[in-house]
Amino acid sequence: MSDEGLSNLLHEERTFAPSEEFVAQANGTAELFEQAEADREGFWAQKAREYLDWETDFDQVLDWSEAPFARWFLGGRLNACVNAVDRHVEAGHGDRVAIHWVGEPEDDTRDITYAELHEQVQRAANALTDLGVREGDAVMIYLPMIPEAAVAMLACARIGAPHSVVFGGFSSDALRSRIADAGSTVVITADGGYRRGKPSGLKSVVDGALEGGENPVESVLVVRRTEQDVEWTEGRDTWWHEALEAADATHEAQAFDAEHPLFILYTSGTTGKPKGIFHATGGYLLQTAYTSHVVHDIHPESDVYWCTADVGWVTGHSYIVYGPMTLGATQVMYEGTPDTPHQGRFWEIVQDKKVTILYTAPTAIRTFMKWGKEIPEKFDLSSLKLLGSVGEPINPEAWMWYREVIGGGRCPIVDTWWQTETGAIMISPVPGVTETRPGSAQHPIPGINAVVVDDMGQPVERGSGGYLVVTEPWPSMLRGIWGDPERYKETYWSRFEDMYFAGDGAKLDEDGNIWVLGRVDDVMNVSGHRMSTAEIESALVSHPKVAEAAVVGAADETTGQAICAFVILREEAVEQADEEGEGQDLVAELRQHVAKEIGAIAKPRQIMIVAELPKTRSGKIMRRLLKDVAENREVGDVTTLADSSVMDLITQGMKED
Repeated sequence: MSDEGLSNLLHEERTFAPSEEFVAQANGTAELFEQAEADREGFWAQKAREYLDWETDFDQVLDWSEAPFARWFLGGRLNACVNAVDRHVEAGHGDRVAIHWVGEPEDDTRDITYAELHEQVQRAANALTDLGVREGDAVMIYLPMIPEAAVAMLACARIGAPHSVVFGGFSSDALRSRIADAGSTVVITADGGYRRGKPSGLKSVVDGALEGGENPVESVLVVRRTEQDVEWTEGRDTWWHEALEAADATHEAQAFDAEHPLFILYTSGTTGKPKGIFHATGGYLLQTAYTSHVVHDIHPESDVYWCTADVGWVTGHSYIVYGPMTLGATQVMYEGTPDTPHQGRFWEIVQDKKVTILYTAPTAIRTFMKWGKEIPEKFDLSSLKLLGSVGEPINPEAWMWYREVIGGGRCPIVDTWWQTETGAIMISPVPGVTETRPGSAQHPIPGINAVVVDDMGQPVERGSGGYLVVTEPWPSMLRGIWGDPERYKETYWSRFEDMYFAGDGAKLDEDGNIWVLGRVDDVMNVSGHRMSTAEIESALVSHPKVAEAAVVGAADETTGQAICAFVILREEAVEQADEEGEGQDLVAELRQHVAKEIGAIAKPRQIMIVAELPKTRSGKIMRRLLKDVAENREVGDVTTLADSSVMDLITQGMKED
């Protein structure tokens, strides 16, 4: 993967230094890099004592003697919930708002202080204990984006019961397999949640998961959210509010070993045996708090922070619940979608809650681009001081739009690379230090060792592409795959000796910045040239008429693989194309644009203009379905799509093209 085809693609040379005003107040400084480089383990030990309260101090920072199984902060004991809630109340911050919750139906809001959160978490911990949950028992959580999701997670952490949150868009089958793998006896769910103005059922999905066959579930706790009718199994089902009312109001938390499992999070694939990534308490809590402080620059006494992810994904775990709350931050939690009840919903929330830090996905940013800058321009976004990007590589055009339209040209952008497996941010600008470059995650954060290597595991030269690996253990790293240590070793540690590799390709630019190119699986081999789908997508989106693009490689007798692109136009370009009937001319224009940006070898064989792309409810583009279309195969499983009818439209369009 380190050959010329991947080495000489897009070039981006623009840089943006942080303002003097931002630097003066920034949590992250250049000294952090020096300290971490001088003594990495000593650096993490100092940060562990700075960010966390330990009931028993640790006596060894790291044990890597049984690599790739790490143990961090040996001998240390702590409680994640105490760190995220209790200690802020005890420090006199009980009146500080922990969560500004915004429901999807307008005027449906709640502000929850740390003192109120403390009481709810204690009651929930007692309710779970009353149901027989004990230390080490896994609890399954299947909830919408409501405060009870955070309460449930923290209550589990409080009693030492690893939680496993399943995204509310998954099916009964997916939920059933996760329950079985974790051996959960308790499920926490809701009657339903709101989705684009309508209540959707969740309890019914849980009922479906528990129908027929053997399962370990003995109790189901049900949050009343939508008031819809639900089936009820006496002796198994209990209303959440009734269970909490009946529980004691106080709960004395105990400390757990730093390596005690905090949660299991199953990767989103629904085929084959679920892959349960699990994280340990001490190291995970440290790195999420540290990165929330240094990368997101959260000042708990003054900032209002908003991560737009769902708690069903790792971003919601790390940067809604554990990272910000361990700092004692005030944050926004939103139940709904960006376009309900109108396309300015996000910006209305930023304006109303005076959000200072916004952390969202490139998919969302490109959707906002498609809708047009006129929508955010209707709202006062002057409270924003920092913007973040997460989930996939962000193309420079979307990065610039985010900076100029949402950030007013003044907000630093932190483009963060990390994964479910890494637990917390690994590569990112440090906003008070780094001169940011559009589209690049840039450098490992202080304390992290990540490099780009060639096929032989040797670091590549600047201007070359290769594989993104981590060369030293880090505190928030996954501790394995639940119940399957051999699969853990094979999946992440077999490609390169003593290096963690989870499948991402990357390149180094001439200045040493890291550009993440997406999964190696998404690299195409066209006439012997290996090219990243991400860079061709980026080239397409740099055209002023394009809002979003997805590229796949399709089998081709002549070139091995051919480049097929699916493109969404910006709204003004759609109107113009309709008026002038210029569809085919625009396709030719886009092909030439890619050739100009990258080279003739990257010119797509086929470009199809579409109204929408197949996405999961979390916003991920399902390229495997587009590959099915490009290769004229029957389209595969579409159950995880937000709108399965999209594939019918794309398939029909290909036939007509």
